[in-house]
Amino acid sequence: MVMLKYAVIVLMIVMGCIHNTAEAYVSEEPEDIRVDGKVLCQDCTQGWNAWIHGARPIKGGKVSVTCMDERSRVVYYGSDLTDEMGQFDLTINKFTIHGKELKAKLCSVRLVSSPDATCNILTDFAGGSSGVKLQRPSLVYRNLVKYTLGPFYFTTPMCEEPDTHDESQDDGQGHNY
Repeated sequence: MVMLKYAVIVLMIVMGCIHNTAEAYVSEEPEDIRVDGKVLCQDCTQGWNAWIHGARPIKGGKVSVTCMDERSRVVYYGSDLTDEMGQFDLTINKFTIHGKELKAKLCSVRLVSSPDATCNILTDFAGGSSGVKLQRPSLVYRNLVKYTLGPFYFTTPMCEEPDTHDESQDDGQGHNY
């Protein structure tokens, strides 16, 4: 009888260890997707060096992330404002409210708006206005998969390219007169 009690105790300990190990293994799966980067103002009216190397951070710029499912339906949308250094940091739970898993490769990040009236024109440098798909993580560690993007750029209204296409002179068949 004493041996049976010891056998039951040993079995409970072993089962507890297996159960705890299984829980530890499950919790090692990445649960958060983190996206960070920078938003800068690039002024085309400056000389080449100032234009390339003199970009300044935009505080309060809005950046968004949109995640789709396999049927091209939006399953997640979030946004963040940049800090005084122009940096944004979006953290997304890998599992939606309904428990479905987000696939990072179906998420894209893009510029939304700038509060700076002197630098609020979207550019597509580094994919800022069209959006950047999350492809290669910069870090995978425990419960975190991290993507570092950008920098994204806004520019000044003086740098905006004018729309030169005049639809009033289009005959509807692709011929312009």
